[in-house]
Amino acid sequence: MVLPLLLIVTLAMVQVGLVVRDRLALADAARAGAREAAVTDDDGRIRAAVDRAAATLAGDRISIEVGRDGGRGQPVTVSLTYADSTSIPAVAWLFPSAMTLHAQTTMRQEFG
Repeated sequence: MVLPLLLIVTLAMVQVGLVVRDRLALADAARAGAREAAVTDDDGRIRAAVDRAAATLAGDRISIEVGRDGGRGQPVTVSLTYADSTSIPAVAWLFPSAMTLHAQTTMRQEFG
C-alpha cells in the first residue's frame, strides 16, 4: 500500500526536476541569444546561438522574439518560449499536458 504511493511521489519529484532542468536550459539559451543579439542583428546567428545553448531542448518548440530599442548602447531583449511536455508517463496525470516555459534576457547593443 505504501510502496506504490512512494513510487508515484518519487516519479513526480523526478518530473519536477526535469521541468526545472528545462527551465534552466531555456534561461541559459536566452542569455546566449541576447549575447549574440548584442553583437549582431543577424537572426540566423541569434537562432544558432539559442539552439547551441539549448541542446537538451527540442529546438522546434522554442520560439524567439528579439526586441531592440535603437542602436549602440541601447538594450536588446531576447525572449524565449518553450512548450515543455511531461516526460514520465506514469505521473502524466498529475501535470498539465503542456507547460509553457518563458525566459528573457536583456543586454546592451555593442554595434549600430
